[in-house]
Amino acid sequence: MLWNKVAVLGLGLLGGSIGLGLRKRQAAGIVAAYARREKTVAEGLAAGAADVISTDLMEVVEGADIIILCTPVFQMGNLAGRICSGLKPGAVVTDVGSVKGCVIRDVEEPIRLCGGHFIGSHPMAGSEKTGVQSARADLLVDAACVVTPTPRTHMESLQVLEDFWKALGARVLRMDAATHDELVARSSHLPHVLSAAIAHYVLDPRWPSEQPGLCSTGFRDTSRLASGSPEMWRDICLSNRSAILQALNEWDAELKVFRAALEAADDQKVLDYLISAKSRRDSWVQ
Repeated sequence: MLWNKVAVLGLGLLGGSIGLGLRKRQAAGIVAAYARREKTVAEGLAAGAADVISTDLMEVVEGADIIILCTPVFQMGNLAGRICSGLKPGAVVTDVGSVKGCVIRDVEEPIRLCGGHFIGSHPMAGSEKTGVQSARADLLVDAACVVTPTPRTHMESLQVLEDFWKALGARVLRMDAATHDELVARSSHLPHVLSAAIAHYVLDPRWPSEQPGLCSTGFRDTSRLASGSPEMWRDICLSNRSAILQALNEWDAELKVFRAALEAADDQKVLDYLISAKSRRDSWVQ
C-alpha cells in the first residue's frame, strides 16, 4: 500500500479506471469516489470502482492523501473551492483534464490557500465510450501521462504525483502547460474536431438515403471519436480555443497542399503525399 486514502472526484471512464487500477494493485488503503447521482453510485459499486462511493463530497475528501478531479474542465474551479474546508494539510490534488492552462489558473491558488498542493495532470488514455461501466483497471498501462508543474509547485508533491501515475502503469512526462495545450490541440483535439466534422458531413440527411449504407470500416474508424461526450468536448474546445484555432489554420494549409495536387491531376505529387503520410504513421506506430 502506497497511500492510506485516495479520493476520486467524478466517476466516469477515467475516474472509474483510476479506482479500479488502484484497487487491483492494492496501492491505496481506501479508494473513495464522489458521484453526483445515486444511479452513478450504484453503477460504481457494481463495477467495483471504489471501496466507498458517496454523493457526500466532504466524506470522500476527508483524510485523503491524493485527490483527483475527474470532472469536465469548466467544473474544476468550483470543485476546488468546495473541497477546501475538508482538505487534509499537505494533500496532493491533481486532475485529468485535457487542457491544462485554464485548470491551473482556476485550481492552483485556491488549493494552495487551503494548505494543499495542486499539480495538473493529463493521462493520455480514453475512449469514445463514457461512464463507469466502460472503466478498465488497465486503461492507463503504458499510456503517457503529462504532469504540468509551475514555478509554485511543491517538488515533494510532484514526486508523489509522478509515483502515483507510475503505480497505475503510466509513462510520466513533465511539460509546461502552454506547451502541453499546443501539442494536444494538434494530436488530440484536432482529430476529434475532424472526426465530428466527418460524421456531421457524411451522415447529413441531405444526401441520398443510400449514403449511410455505403459507410464501411474506413468511415467507422475515422468517425469513432465523434461518439465521445459532446458536453466534455465542448468544454475542451472552448477552454483550448486559441490553440485549436491555430491547429485548424495549419490543417487548412495542409489540406490545400493535397487539393492543389489533385486539382492539377499531378499523379506524382498525389502519390508522394500519400507515401509520406503512410511512412510517418508507420514510423509512429512502431
